[in-house]
Amino acid sequence: MPPKRKRTKIEQARHYLSGGGVIREDSDDELGVEDLPWEWIQASGNTGEISGARCGNFECRVGDAVLLKAPASGEAWVAIIYAFSEGNVEDEDGDVTTEKKASMLWLSSEKEIRSKRKRTDALSNELYVTADFDDNSLSTINGKATILSPDAFNARHPTGKVPRNSKDYGKIFTCRRGANTRTATYTDEFVWDEIYAKPSDLDSLIEFVESKTVKTRKRKASKSVKEDGLDDFVAGGEDGEDRQTPKKQRKLASGTPTSSRAKTLTPRKFATPTGRKIVTKKALEFTPLGTRLLSTAQTQASPYQIARSTLHVSAVPHALPCREAEFDTVYSHLETAITAGTGSCIYISGTPGTGKTATVREVVASLQGAVAEEQLDDFYFVEINGMKVTDPHQSYSLLWEALKGDRVSSAHALELLEREFTTPSPRRVPCVVLMDELDQLVTRNQGVMYNFFNWPQLRHSRLIVLAVANTMDLPERTLSNKISSRLGLTRITFPGYTHTQLMTIVQSRLEGVGQVIVDPDAVQFASRKVAAVSGDARRALDICRRAVELAEQETWNTNAEGKENQAPDTPSKTPGRQKAGGGLAAKQGIVTIATIKRAINEATCTPLAAYLRALPLASKLFLAALLARLRRTGVAESTLADVVEEARRLGMASHNKNIDAYLLAPNPTPTVTDEVETASMPSSRRRRPAPRREPDKAARVLGLGAAAQELAEAGVVGIESRRGDRVGRIRLGVGEEEVRGALREDDECAGLGLGG
Repeated sequence: MPPKRKRTKIEQARHYLSGGGVIREDSDDELGVEDLPWEWIQASGNTGEISGARCGNFECRVGDAVLLKAPASGEAWVAIIYAFSEGNVEDEDGDVTTEKKASMLWLSSEKEIRSKRKRTDALSNELYVTADFDDNSLSTINGKATILSPDAFNARHPTGKVPRNSKDYGKIFTCRRGANTRTATYTDEFVWDEIYAKPSDLDSLIEFVESKTVKTRKRKASKSVKEDGLDDFVAGGEDGEDRQTPKKQRKLASGTPTSSRAKTLTPRKFATPTGRKIVTKKALEFTPLGTRLLSTAQTQASPYQIARSTLHVSAVPHALPCREAEFDTVYSHLETAITAGTGSCIYISGTPGTGKTATVREVVASLQGAVAEEQLDDFYFVEINGMKVTDPHQSYSLLWEALKGDRVSSAHALELLEREFTTPSPRRVPCVVLMDELDQLVTRNQGVMYNFFNWPQLRHSRLIVLAVANTMDLPERTLSNKISSRLGLTRITFPGYTHTQLMTIVQSRLEGVGQVIVDPDAVQFASRKVAAVSGDARRALDICRRAVELAEQETWNTNAEGKENQAPDTPSKTPGRQKAGGGLAAKQGIVTIATIKRAINEATCTPLAAYLRALPLASKLFLAALLARLRRTGVAESTLADVVEEARRLGMASHNKNIDAYLLAPNPTPTVTDEVETASMPSSRRRRPAPRREPDKAARVLGLGAAAQELAEAGVVGIESRRGDRVGRIRLGVGEEEVRGALREDDECAGLGLGG
């Protein structure tokens, strides 16, 4: 037997601070304070079956009711041992160890049932036997429990309460019903000693509970919630119908629990064995600033103001058109994972502005509506945006604060989350985590990605991770195989919007204006322009919104000039002239294709675009070659030699005479022939292969090298300084679409592949 090892004071303090279960020194006199290894107890008859386990002097066997450690201080869970087994556990370093486990049959308390239809006649120490199983490590066992019928309990303790100085305190319970905690259904009342007397009765007990309770909640058509403000919404339809996006988007905050959940916060203070108080960080308190409320009549006094507010990218739409299929896919995956109580990873990719985050938020709002109507189990929702955290490790603190309400450091939060997700818990609520801007959360050792993708694989975590990124191949291109394999196969791609879909989105925003101020042809023109570049809905909304501002400004200028030149009202002024003048002003205030062109020119006339258009021809050819190389290989970095070779190909294919005259030079390399003759061979076997001709033209390396240096000094590209310049790596330092948008209409770049 290995020597006994007692916990150090640091280990004991960490155990207290981590919010663990019932502390052994305070509550359990069976296992003691030593961390002894568990050993199997073989069944009699040398059959090789395991009938029990031993830890020091403590023994437990199949059919025994045991206490399990709970994360909350002073609490424990009760379960019945169904079977013993061994399993392999893989740590973060990839090392595999063997762990002794036991399959447990849970007994639930009245607090674990969070339905409005649950019974209210529970006794103070009553438990409900369930048909739920869970595989738990033997290290989570904290002692034995006793299950009695109410009559047997009253015979042992006539007062109905267990004295604190009794050995039965906190270890004796009554059971008279079975229950399903998800559906809040119960069996008829029974006598515990009659329905369960020996371990062989476990199967019949489980069958009895399953047959007398309802396994899943009854699905019904979602009713529209009465509109009472901006936070109201309409949940999705019945299963089998085409599920539409909600009519109102629910206002979601990071870490928002469902409406029917009573969130239990962990204690603010933890007592160490030395008696010193360690206080966790308090929640941030913000001093409210004085605000001025504006009436609707002031902010939306004209149709132009209404159109500008509804076309803004931050405006909450009544629905998300053209994303019904993606909405239904995300909804079905989340609903299945929450109902089954399992962890899951879903990777959502798509170019910016394709509605990824907005669709996920609408799905979560619909699921929360189903929870409010008792159609779905409770769940937590927390959003972690990689652009809003200064350090990726802060994700641990945000997730722990959303689950427990305490603010701790990142390192401490990681320890707490590891303990939380590896500890079995029958009352753990599923948590949906939206990790937006995933590429901003990648660290050098990729530890953050590994943990968030590995926790859903754990049996007890019930963690559902929605990873959102802008590229489809981010896991394979950036993450290691160990992490990308844990991401799973559930991947949803959001394609860019087509011009028809963009027209539908813009027109749906303009439905409530009440007056036609944007011409349908102008909407179609803007949609086609944006769809040809990126399919970004936000860009289409910005262009239309700026066009409305230009039209409004034109209307104001026209009215101001008309008032200055207008003659005073006289009886000779006829109403017909006033009517004609009003019609002309209204016609001038409508957004047309010309107005859209002005808005697009303003959007594209950025300082970067102006600089790119003013570049010499050599720099434009270099950028076109770099973009062509990027599209050909799919790799962000290329060598200078590859870019020069790509520039030669583009120059040979282009019809621009200036490129051929100034940027391509005759190849000084002579023609090489691979003629091989062997004197010893007979003349009949001698071969004269065709000569291999070198290209007649080659790119001027000096000219393109100077162009690359000029672009690097301006920050447009990044060049690695190497002794051999041709092997130095180079990559684009600005957005690819910005370069294409600036040089697409340039006459010098015609035929260089910048139009698509």
